[in-house]
Amino acid sequence: MTSPPTYPGGMPALLAQYETRRDSIDHAPGEGLPPLDVDLAALAGQRVGDPEQDPGEQPPFRSSYHRKRFALRQELQGLSELAYLNGMLIAHLRKRAWPDHAPALFQRLWAQQGPHLLDQLDQRWLVSAVTTFGDHGANVTQRAVGLALTALFGTMKLYESERLYSGLTPDQPFTLDGKARAKLPLDMESYSITAGGLDVNLIARLWQEAEADAVIAPLAHRLLDLLIHDDRTVMRRLMTMRKRKARQPDAAQPKSNMAPVPASAIGLRADTLRWGLVSTIKAPLPAIARFAAHHLDLGADALHIYLDAPDPDTAAFLARHPKIHVTRCDDAYWQETGRARMPEHQRRQAYNATRCLRAVKDDLDWLGHIDVDEFLICDTPIAQKLGHVGSQNAIARIPPAEALAPPQGTPSHFKLTHKQAGVKKSELQEVYPTFGLHLYGGFLSHTSGKIFARTGIADTRLGIHTLKYKGEDVTNRTKPPGLYLAHFHAPSWQHFRDHLEFRQQKGSYRPRSLRPELGQAELLKFLAEEEGDDGLRVFFDEVCADTPDLRARLAARDMLLSHSFDFDATTRRIFGALP
Repeated sequence: MTSPPTYPGGMPALLAQYETRRDSIDHAPGEGLPPLDVDLAALAGQRVGDPEQDPGEQPPFRSSYHRKRFALRQELQGLSELAYLNGMLIAHLRKRAWPDHAPALFQRLWAQQGPHLLDQLDQRWLVSAVTTFGDHGANVTQRAVGLALTALFGTMKLYESERLYSGLTPDQPFTLDGKARAKLPLDMESYSITAGGLDVNLIARLWQEAEADAVIAPLAHRLLDLLIHDDRTVMRRLMTMRKRKARQPDAAQPKSNMAPVPASAIGLRADTLRWGLVSTIKAPLPAIARFAAHHLDLGADALHIYLDAPDPDTAAFLARHPKIHVTRCDDAYWQETGRARMPEHQRRQAYNATRCLRAVKDDLDWLGHIDVDEFLICDTPIAQKLGHVGSQNAIARIPPAEALAPPQGTPSHFKLTHKQAGVKKSELQEVYPTFGLHLYGGFLSHTSGKIFARTGIADTRLGIHTLKYKGEDVTNRTKPPGLYLAHFHAPSWQHFRDHLEFRQQKGSYRPRSLRPELGQAELLKFLAEEEGDDGLRVFFDEVCADTPDLRARLAARDMLLSHSFDFDATTRRIFGALP
């Protein structure tokens, strides 16, 4: 349910309020800005006097220009007349209309007298100046840097003002043990105290962008330098918290293992970014075709399919598509690798994925590793989503959404874990009244999800659920909002029943002593032995079946995700008729 807007009346009322403050400055006869060719050097040598001592400045005010001139000269007395001129130009240029030559005079002032103004003006006036560049910049760089810094300092003013109500001064960081477990607005992922790079990326990029213009660069650099030296900002507080966290015992914090992201990751754009998938598959052609068609339709630049039990006709059919690269994992393949075929399918999957990751480093920027019964769903084009991943991250995590089984047809409703939705674990029993406490997150299959990994990073291995760098899990990772992995783990009762024995012996229903809270292995074994199919069906109907009651319980806790698939139409569009 959408909450009411923060501002009564929504955007129309907000815009109306904004416009009421932009009425132009009026002038009495003889008043106005100096001409465009005014002698700036002469003004630099003159000082602003006290307007209260000047009969010509005294009230009553003849115009809004007179009122503004008096206020500015009162504030800036003792500074040069250029400081006053800068203030009056800013006052005009914030309005809906201004004297025709005001933008050009502002540009000339900063182009010719920038060092003088940087020496004269305090931080507040420097921010006002850069804001004016955002509105009246002479080129794209000036406008972009000005607007970006305006947004940065405006947002800082808002949150720093609100933070004063915490009772802490701006130089006092929060303690490490008081973090609330709650979602950030707009489904943003929380900044990582130990590994986050958002602050560095933000400041460094603005610095570099400003370097492209000689007029705004000194102003922008001065402001950013002031920012990183101020000990009362969120950046300084986060750095203090990071140092405190680093001093905690190793058991209290995860080990950092940052994979070095290649320089090519910086500046990747959605229109040039290349992504693909790797999957080791043992399935009939129709299942592989719908997997491939769905992801080609989403914009994949390459699909690397390793056929675990290769069928020549299947391989030949798939290989006809230019973006599908088929590897037949037959005896000849394993002989060529110099390794014996591993008995566990999970090890074969990880081995093939790692080989692929190393082979595609010059062809793809991101490589995802998923299975044939998993389908990416995204609220924007995937290239755009990956393009927004910070350049400090080596992994983009894809959380799973496990399919609910409809009475017939293709699933269109999926459940999320309680953790993804920010729901207390104890509430699982309300969602799944009989079996909830025996299942981690209410899932039968994995809750870790899968990943996209950046290519071109040396000494990495791509596993089932993560990327390893020098043998350890990579920690510089993020979870892009709006990207999910629809997992058709048990899309029907018959599918669940047919795969039960294999999964109990070799798959996700095996007992796992490392995570004793995962009780489905023992639970399913008990139900199968004591109650047979009747007991298993009761379990399936509560946990897996797509029923209105279960959907309602999930939706009430933001644990329901809905998405419609038309696999037949997509497969026909990509491949035509299957053999």
